[in-house]
Amino acid sequence: MAWSGSGPPGEAPGFVPQKEIAYNKLLPYGDRLEAEASRLLAQIKGNLGRAVQLQELWPGGLFWTRKLSTYIRLYGRKFSKEDHVLFVKLLYELVTIPKLEISMMQGFARLLINLLKKKELLSRDDLELPWRPLYEMLERILYSKTEHLGLNWFPNSVESVLKTLVKNCRPYFPENASMEMLDEWRPLMCPFDVTMQKAITYFELFLPTSLPPELHHKGFKLWFDEFIGLWFSVQNLPQWEGHLVNLFARLATDNIGYIDWDPYVPKIFTRILRSLNLPVGSGQVLVPRFLTNAYDIGHAVMWITAMMGGPSKLVQKHLSGLFNSIASFYHPSNNGRWLNKLMKLLQRLPSSVVRRLHRERYKKNTWLTPVPDSHKLTDQDVTDFVECIIQPVLLAMFSKTGSLEAAQALQNLALMRPELVIPPVLEKTYPALETLTEPHQLTATLSCVIGVARSLVSGGKWFPEGPTHMLPLLMRALPGVDPNDFSKCMITFQFIATFSTLVPLVDCSSVLQERDDLTEVERELCSATAEFEDFVLQFMDRCFGLIESSTLEQTREETETEKMTHLESLVELGLSSTFSTILTQCSKEIFKVALEKVFNFAVSNIFETRVAGRMVADMCRAAVKCCPEESLKLFVPHCCSVITHLTINDDVLHDEELDKELLWNLQLLSEITRVDGKKLLPYREQLVKILQRTLHLTCKQGYILSCNLLHHLLRSTTLIYPTEYCSVPGGFDKPLSEYFPIKDWGKPGDLWNLNIQWHVPSSKEITFAYYLLDSFLQPELTKLEHYANGKQEMSRDDVQQCLTIVHNCLIGSGNILPPLKGERIAHLVPSLVSLEETKLYTGINYDLSRENHRETMARVIRKLLHYILDNSEDDTKSLFLIIKIIGDLLQFQGSHKHEFDSRWKSFNLVKKSMENRLQGKKQHIRALLIDRVMLQHELRTLTVEGCEYKNIHQDMIRDLLCLSTSSYGQVRNKAQQAFFTALGTYNFCCRDIIPLVLEFLRPDRHDVTQQQFKGALYCLLGNHSGVCLANLHDWDCIVQTWPAIVSSGLSKAMSLEKPSIVRLFDDLAEKIHRQYETIGLDFSVPEKCVEIAILMQRAKNPSASGMMLSSEEIQLGIQRQKEKNAEALQNYENLVNMLLDCVNQRNLPWKFEHIGIGFLSLLLRDDKVLPVRAIRFFVQCLNHDAIVVRKMAISAVAGILKQLKRTHKKVAICPYEVSGVPKPSSIQAGDRSDNQWLHFNSESLPKTKQAWESCCFVEKTHWGYYTWPQNMVVYASAEQQPKLGRRREELLEAEQIIYDHFSDPKFVEQLIKFLSLEDRKGKDKFNPRRFCLFKGIFRNFDDAFLPVLKPHLEHLVADSHESTQRCVAEIIAGLIRGSKHWTFEKVEKLWKLLCPLLRTALSNITVETYNDWGTCIATSCESRDPRKLHWLFELLLESPLSGEGGSFVDACRLYVLQGGLAQQEWRVPELLHRLLKYLEPKLTQVYKNVRERIGSVLTYIFMIDVSLPNTASTKSPHVHEFTTRILEKLKPLMEVDEEIQNHVMEENGVGEQDERTQGIKLVKTILKWLMASAGRSFSTAVTEQLQLLPLFFKIAPVENDNNYDELKRDAKMCLSLMSQGLLYPQQVPLVLQVLKQTARSSSWHAKYTILTYLQTMVFYNLFIILNNEEAVNDIRWLVIKLLEDEQLEVREMAATTLSGLLQCNFLTMDSPVQAHFEQLCKTRLPKKRKRDLGTVVDTIPSADLVKRHAGVLGLSACILSSPYDVPTWMPQLLMDLSAHLNDPQPIEMTVKKTLSNFRRTHHDNWQEHKQQFTDDQLLVLTDLLVSPCYYA
Repeated sequence: MAWSGSGPPGEAPGFVPQKEIAYNKLLPYGDRLEAEASRLLAQIKGNLGRAVQLQELWPGGLFWTRKLSTYIRLYGRKFSKEDHVLFVKLLYELVTIPKLEISMMQGFARLLINLLKKKELLSRDDLELPWRPLYEMLERILYSKTEHLGLNWFPNSVESVLKTLVKNCRPYFPENASMEMLDEWRPLMCPFDVTMQKAITYFELFLPTSLPPELHHKGFKLWFDEFIGLWFSVQNLPQWEGHLVNLFARLATDNIGYIDWDPYVPKIFTRILRSLNLPVGSGQVLVPRFLTNAYDIGHAVMWITAMMGGPSKLVQKHLSGLFNSIASFYHPSNNGRWLNKLMKLLQRLPSSVVRRLHRERYKKNTWLTPVPDSHKLTDQDVTDFVECIIQPVLLAMFSKTGSLEAAQALQNLALMRPELVIPPVLEKTYPALETLTEPHQLTATLSCVIGVARSLVSGGKWFPEGPTHMLPLLMRALPGVDPNDFSKCMITFQFIATFSTLVPLVDCSSVLQERDDLTEVERELCSATAEFEDFVLQFMDRCFGLIESSTLEQTREETETEKMTHLESLVELGLSSTFSTILTQCSKEIFKVALEKVFNFAVSNIFETRVAGRMVADMCRAAVKCCPEESLKLFVPHCCSVITHLTINDDVLHDEELDKELLWNLQLLSEITRVDGKKLLPYREQLVKILQRTLHLTCKQGYILSCNLLHHLLRSTTLIYPTEYCSVPGGFDKPLSEYFPIKDWGKPGDLWNLNIQWHVPSSKEITFAYYLLDSFLQPELTKLEHYANGKQEMSRDDVQQCLTIVHNCLIGSGNILPPLKGERIAHLVPSLVSLEETKLYTGINYDLSRENHRETMARVIRKLLHYILDNSEDDTKSLFLIIKIIGDLLQFQGSHKHEFDSRWKSFNLVKKSMENRLQGKKQHIRALLIDRVMLQHELRTLTVEGCEYKNIHQDMIRDLLCLSTSSYGQVRNKAQQAFFTALGTYNFCCRDIIPLVLEFLRPDRHDVTQQQFKGALYCLLGNHSGVCLANLHDWDCIVQTWPAIVSSGLSKAMSLEKPSIVRLFDDLAEKIHRQYETIGLDFSVPEKCVEIAILMQRAKNPSASGMMLSSEEIQLGIQRQKEKNAEALQNYENLVNMLLDCVNQRNLPWKFEHIGIGFLSLLLRDDKVLPVRAIRFFVQCLNHDAIVVRKMAISAVAGILKQLKRTHKKVAICPYEVSGVPKPSSIQAGDRSDNQWLHFNSESLPKTKQAWESCCFVEKTHWGYYTWPQNMVVYASAEQQPKLGRRREELLEAEQIIYDHFSDPKFVEQLIKFLSLEDRKGKDKFNPRRFCLFKGIFRNFDDAFLPVLKPHLEHLVADSHESTQRCVAEIIAGLIRGSKHWTFEKVEKLWKLLCPLLRTALSNITVETYNDWGTCIATSCESRDPRKLHWLFELLLESPLSGEGGSFVDACRLYVLQGGLAQQEWRVPELLHRLLKYLEPKLTQVYKNVRERIGSVLTYIFMIDVSLPNTASTKSPHVHEFTTRILEKLKPLMEVDEEIQNHVMEENGVGEQDERTQGIKLVKTILKWLMASAGRSFSTAVTEQLQLLPLFFKIAPVENDNNYDELKRDAKMCLSLMSQGLLYPQQVPLVLQVLKQTARSSSWHAKYTILTYLQTMVFYNLFIILNNEEAVNDIRWLVIKLLEDEQLEVREMAATTLSGLLQCNFLTMDSPVQAHFEQLCKTRLPKKRKRDLGTVVDTIPSADLVKRHAGVLGLSACILSSPYDVPTWMPQLLMDLSAHLNDPQPIEMTVKKTLSNFRRTHHDNWQEHKQQFTDDQLLVLTDLLVSPCYYA
């Protein structure tokens, strides 16, 4: 928000800031920041503009953009709109420089994202950004053509950075962008091709959806119908479907009220429900792609939220349906991999609805389209929403994954409707607080109550009685402070702290007498507040108990563990923060009592100082902090007198072990001095006396406590900090007549009237601080200096003591000591722009008249360090202290980075748990706001952006380097951490340090120890977050480090025997490979950037600093930039040559040779060919002895060949002219007359030279399927392409090297020998790298090497070993793909050679190699015009199933063929028809493997037959015609009624078999086809498959038994997959038709199977079927009819199905249904006749029994359909059921099962459920559930 009316008018900036950080104004020195900000901004504008005009992207440009990001972090977007636009435009131009180095691009992109993040600040009128440059950049980087060849190295983060960048630029794309994008990417939309994924990904990323309503016709209306049609027609979740959903979700959110979603709602919800992958029924098979390609829950939630509201309540109805159908999955007893998704749904949905409400009701209007009033959410909508989701949330509270998601959901729900949400949560909480046996229940409920705490306490109009629950909750939570249960203890602390922060703990009961205008609730609260005092005291007693039980046991006392355990430290933190919160919020009266109590506790006991002592001291500190004056009066005199008394005797000073009481009092004193410094001044004499007595105690524990005292005294007097965090400014210390605390319950702080009480050091305090330094620091420094000069002896313990005192003084007073001074080290980096450091004012005016203790410390400590290293290097403890001191001298200005980070984190956590997202506008609690202001102050003290590197820093960093290579491991480790931190702070210091580090690795030095060597390697390696010296993205540095690492292999200190050193080299190499990004060679800046930079320098408000540039300066800049490019090139070549020199050194261990070659392979680039010497090296390495090197060489040579590739000319054509068909008016995908010429047509194949040359080849498979590209290009004719068949002298030098090696028979022979070796037995696969190598060779040198290779190929093909076959497959694939541009004669010759080879290969195919041959053929056909490969297809189609070589070879040939045809997709209809015609008679194959293969091939044949919107009917085979023919053949089976058994043995009997056997074989193959296509095709041919359903119902087995034969297993699997299929609405009646028809058949197996099918089908198409009333009635009729089936199994299954349908709310439990069942139950049974013993017992049940059983089953289904609650109708049904306990079997069994299930599922919450029954009913039930009939 813009600040209004601040200070005198003179200081205000001359512009309206876009959006600044409000907290800056609240700092004690806030008034000085205005001027500081405009000074900084002026510098940034001036220098950034200057750097860009001078063409200096690095260091100048990068340095000043970094300054701009820091500026945004410190001040927010505090610049005018004009500046904002200029910054954005400049950075946009910089980011899209085509040749920009990746690391710079990412830097600029991150800043640009930050500038565009708050899109409400810039409207479309202010800013327009083109979309094409971004698209070209994504295409270049994310779909890089050269990255897989190792010619480009991108960091992993680049993808997410680029996508975020596009997302933030999207709102500003011009209005015509949508149309241009559609024209650009529609041609890619070929659903069989990977390009489909790419197109949809691009659409999702780029399409703008936030255009204003008047431009909608240029926005989503252009594509909405097309895309939504596409989405509804896909049934099998291809990969791109998720991206479409994300696009729709965004569209819906940006245009609420402008799109009518109603017609689509049932389909949308069905798909969302399917996407949750919930398990249904038993024995369900999950399709794996459903798991991987499921929708992103976040987007689904966005979409649902955006569709809610509006006139029709359709979405809410479906949402309620969705939660009803999945509610039971939330019950804690259910668990599975789907649970995370369900929890995410619960957590995200409420927060998304809150976000929408905020946008509609509270947010300021911006330029973005507002929601029209007709579609805003009404209060009723909100209530409906909360009601539908609350049940699942309450179940999820106790989930196995923890209660976090439920707590977050409740927090948001309570903001909307507290009266619906909080009462049920409390109902669960009160019993949980009483129970002792279920701790999980307690932690879960408490964390949920914490979530709703703020809504509970503030009450409000919806839920006024909320606050009355607070005291009872607090009192009952007290027992949770329990030393034995850690997690319970922590959550209780959090609970109590949360409530105390929100509520002033003031006893207002006296108000009742004085006022009579209070409401009922207020009266109740007033009388309750009398309990506050009691609560505080009880809480303290609990804490004392906790402390007494956690004193250090004897056992630990002796082992002297300094540290508390991790758990203890957490408890300590929880205890102290909760206690201090309580005391902050107390009234004076309660505080006094508490203070008294804590003082007595602390004084009357003596604690050990490690665990209990720390906790008590913390409690005392909390008390003192809240009211320093009264508390210090009690504590300081007491502690001082005890300590003085105990140290009267001088012997004490020299004791090794001190008296416990003395230690405890010291500890107490050191903690209570952490308070407002002004209040400490009266006690300064006493405190100084204590320090003089105790600082030099011999006992380490003693002097450390005393040092803490000194440290805290200094900090308290010199730092700036707030002194109170009360929830109401000014505290509660006012008479109740004026101030009524109850009004402030849960009240947010007011950002503009925070009235923070700051502690700003006064001159008295500063004087006192300097006095302390003079008295205690100076003498120590003098001693140390004498010791370092050798004038005075000191024991090690004394040195450590001195250093400890020095360190404590430094971190106590770091704030007032000015930073170190010195000369800046020049000439590290040449720059034409100033690279000055920014000084921020942090409220301290340094007193420069006094001596700067920091400088003195630096001088003395460095002297001391060198003395220790020379004389007693093993005094590691002193060295540790020195490292700490050096680190703090360099960095410390009053706060530590890691502490700040953790405070920032915890601030954010607390903010999240207590924020009010509904109203927003920083409605936080006052304490949080104060905390945030304090963090802002700390952020300013820690921000040291671009520190100048001065000589004093240089000295100290060199000292750290020296320590980092010391001979003690621990010293090295600590020093390295400090070293890395320092390196990251100072500008360009790495360049100064690298040579020093590399000194230790020099092979010609003999004085380096192993320890130094290791230390140096660690310094190069860096830590996980900081800089890695070995791999700075800068030529100057890499040129030094990489060769040094390789050569260090010859150093004397290097020993490969030491595993630690070997591991270090591995880590180094691995890190360099992981982090290396291609470094730029071209740093030029386009004209466009320069123009914007000039505008920026001219901009006013604030005017840019520095003058406009003269033309001489600009010329100089251009000159420098050219030199820089030349220098970079020179460096690149030098580096390559140096690495080659290193690798070729004699005696270099192999490991280092490999590392060196690895480095070389990183240096391949796509803009510069590798130097010739390196090319020769890599080609020779192809035949290196080591396989690692050969692998690197194969990749490298493939890359080199890509670099040497000559460009092929392309020409534009018009597809409509080629086909002679006019351009169609609308888009129609699929086979049209204008793309017919692309099809493979055996009549017009280019079999002659002339036909070949006149043929227009289109290599890419997707062109023309959906639509043609705007400008269609194909390769020009052969005479315009680079020359083929060149002689050696026509080649470039680089090419000659390759030519010579590959023409040399010996070299080739050796290469082939290596390539056909086995690498890892059984693990090898067709290797794309080797394929790329051969493809490159045949592409660049056409058939020059064929004569040498031919004999090898023939020899390899004949050898059936796995590895030789693989090798020949790789070469052949390379040959076919490499011959893309060969002339007709060469190609023809090639195929004459290849055809016999392939024939041989295919006849020798084996289990191990068929995969490789499949890959080989698929790779050869990828992106190739099928007419070019007609030789190959003819060969493959010769006779795939010849039967020679057995069934296996047949299956393999089909596999290979399928690989080739699948790549060709829609362009080979003729071949597909031929294949189908060939396969149809062979469908009754006997062998299983051939059947599976045929099934798979059929899938690919019919894949092209898709039912997508506006798609023409395909020329490829149609499923429909095929199925009709199949059904004809299956007639004999269809007519039989009984269950079909499989009696075909797996061998071909002689003679003709009957139709039936043939039929069964055919069914087996068809099943394989249907199973294969379930996962692969886009749409399911439902109508055709339906006709097969009755047959499968007969075959599928009923029991779950795995020894069934293949036929039954397949039928079952197939039915499972089909039932999960997604149905189009018009298909539902068809399916039901078939089910009803089957239900009439006589086979009970079929009926049983129908029911299992039905369960899954209904759940997976829930809303689509619910939308069709007739279908619902049909299903109800079907199930109820089958309940009365005469077969017991069918009846039971029908009952299960019914119960399932009731449970997912598909059917409702209405009175007619209930009456129907009760009627059936009353069916009279015939009397039992007395039977003669001789007669056979009649087993067929009578029709009456069946009816009666059906009625009982129906009731039972109703009861079991609500396993976790007791609806109103249930008690009566249970009573009805119990009447049948003594009926004959099977009724009795059903009743018993039902009752025992009821008991099992309702047992957990029986206390609640009991309430639903009357007493009489309970009596009957109790009887039943523990019935004696078990023993009957």
